Amino acid sequence: MAVEVDGLVRQYGDLRAVDGISFAIERGSCVSLLGPNGAGKTTTVEILEGYRRRDAGTVSVLGEDPARAGRSWRERVGIVPQDCNDLAELTVAECVYHFASHYPKPRDPARVVELVGLEEKVSSRVSQLSGGQRRRLDVALGIVGDPELLFLDEPTTGFDPEARRSFWQLIGTLQEEGTTILLTTHYLEEADALADRVIVINHGRVVADGPTSTIGERAGHEAVVTWIQNGQRLERTTDAPTGLIAQLHEQLGHELEGLEVRRPTLEDAYLRLIDADEP
Repeated sequence: MAVEVDGLVRQYGDLRAVDGISFAIERGSCVSLLGPNGAGKTTTVEILEGYRRRDAGTVSVLGEDPARAGRSWRERVGIVPQDCNDLAELTVAECVYHFASHYPKPRDPARVVELVGLEEKVSSRVSQLSGGQRRRLDVALGIVGDPELLFLDEPTTGFDPEARRSFWQLIGTLQEEGTTILLTTHYLEEADALADRVIVINHGRVVADGPTSTIGERAGHEAVVTWIQNGQRLERTTDAPTGLIAQLHEQLGHELEGLEVRRPTLEDAYLRLIDADEP
């Protein structure tokens, strides 16, 4: 396992921000940690990264306790934090090459710049980049060391739709190369597209854990079939959409115009879970 967490607790005064969380992440997988603001996601991730202490529980990341791990362990981990506002006077190239110099076997910095789509900004100072371009640089700095495990905290904030899709392709490439990825995001579509599995946290506890297709019993919910008939859009809910479509086709004697079959999205399931967990 790349990550193993058992009974993790972090308390701030009377507030238990992380309340006995347990989960494991297999090597080579992409897992998304979801939850509303204040759910305990950031605290959990910072403990896994070694930046925040825990009050109870056990944590193993790449076979070591991050609270005691040294430099050799950090060389195997990549981190893209939510906010990073330094390095303003350096150029994109200077930043990436500088960070690469701290790793024993880094990726080719020029290739990394291409991967994140900043080749046209390679000579620009960081202070001159747009918000989305700065976020791409953050991703470049997180992957230039060729990490075994990559932490991505809201990585596509400020990206336009085209840039976000390009980033998804990059994550797919990294995973194909064997990188384990732990992603936090508020874009539920992003989690659905990238993650093999999602872990939903609320009030410091895990409220759901599994493949995206099963979260909130998505697979078990009825489908909504809609089609156009005599100029009107009709709709029917069914647990057997294939049979319904065949039946309608036989009744009408022609292909169904404007046919759509929709099951609950990950966002639908997520919102139901969070609402159900509220006191």
